[in-house]
Amino acid sequence: MKASRPALLFSVLLWLLSASTLTAQSEPRLPFLEPADTFHNTRFWTCAIAGGVIYTSFSIGLYETWYKDYELTSFHTFDDWDEWRNMDKAGHLFTAAMESRLSFGGALWTGMDRRKAMWTGAAVGTLLQTTIEVMDGFSAKWGFSWADMGFNTLGVGVFVGQELLWQEQRITMKVSNTRPTYSQLPISAQNGDAISSAQQRANELYGSGFFETFLKDYNGMTIWASANISSFLGPQQQDRRFPKWLNLAVGYGADGLYGGYGNSWTDEADNTFVLPTDAFPRSNQFYLSLDIDLTRIPTQNRFLKSVLNALHWIKIPAPTLEVDTLGKMKGHWVFW
Repeated sequence: MKASRPALLFSVLLWLLSASTLTAQSEPRLPFLEPADTFHNTRFWTCAIAGGVIYTSFSIGLYETWYKDYELTSFHTFDDWDEWRNMDKAGHLFTAAMESRLSFGGALWTGMDRRKAMWTGAAVGTLLQTTIEVMDGFSAKWGFSWADMGFNTLGVGVFVGQELLWQEQRITMKVSNTRPTYSQLPISAQNGDAISSAQQRANELYGSGFFETFLKDYNGMTIWASANISSFLGPQQQDRRFPKWLNLAVGYGADGLYGGYGNSWTDEADNTFVLPTDAFPRSNQFYLSLDIDLTRIPTQNRFLKSVLNALHWIKIPAPTLEVDTLGKMKGHWVFW
């Protein structure tokens, strides 16, 4: 089911990070973590070969673990707009933007010209996301989604647009996820004596381990656009002691999702369960919060700087204001 898609997409981020750093150092005088000032042929081809191997392995592994056990058909499209209250679309935007940015960083590391590195990052992000959509297009269970492709393109555009406009990434797409406490109250099947619960359904959809639920559980996931305040101030303001690492973030989340379009499901024994709408309403949440741009924290330590760059896509816990589509507003001293 497409609820599991973020696990695959986040894995791509980690592989891309490896592709941009796991390379050979051909010139001893060039520190490993320091980007080359000029085009470095060995670094470039090492990255290119490593990227090709990773992409091929990813494609084969994705097919073997995800699509192989489902019926395949001729290429087709389908409309999945508003499935999972578009949390999956927000995930596509986030993933495409981060894939492009990470690949861009790897290209800069090889000494590639900034403009060429930008288009390289955009091409890698587009390729990875399109590969998944094409595989969907041959799956009888899903199909090629133009809505997904639209948000993939938007995510790449978020990266490219900032490079063209500012030659820096002032707005970073981030993610956070705190799993809700699910109800364990028993729910009887409508056509039998079987029993289930909201927690059992959530475990079936999203898993139960920390990393699995962090990557998959839409009910706890928030996708953020985190804007660096200092970068939008004029040069005179930037010279003052305003913290250059302070961000303002807006987030998008959802709650009450126990199915793509509704909170009813049928188990393997054909028992049908329906969660009552009044007790389990489906809704979206909008957030306003502070954040930290880890890439702008001043440090001369190259290793620490690399670690901060690798973690820049994770939203930092902070005080947050929440408004949802049910008309409720509340504040959180710390939200993640």
